[in-house]
Amino acid sequence: MGECPRTFDVVTKISIPMQIHIQYLKLDVSETLDQFTTKKLRKLAEKYDWLIRAEVWFKKGQDKGGTDSICEIELSAPGPRLFASSTEAHFEAAVKESVADLERQLKKRKAQLTAH
Repeated sequence: MGECPRTFDVVTKISIPMQIHIQYLKLDVSETLDQFTTKKLRKLAEKYDWLIRAEVWFKKGQDKGGTDSICEIELSAPGPRLFASSTEAHFEAAVKESVADLERQLKKRKAQLTAH
């Protein structure tokens, strides 16, 4: 247990890798969760090929029952970094919600980039 950084490279269509760093804060590493998260982020990297890096943190919340699963994702891209955090009953649901929030932000960023 403890912090365990994991790094994955996702190669987009034009062969520019987006690095994915996954850390489990005071949790055991989950290979299944790594694969699930990487798959979701790979879809974003294919759609938005200007993404540089993703930092992902998994941790448990402060719920008395300990059922809060928190996923935080920070994306490096041109301009300010993008950040999303979600608290759900399961980590997979938290990943889905965080990625959906990031996709909304990326659509806005893409519209800003193409407008200039």
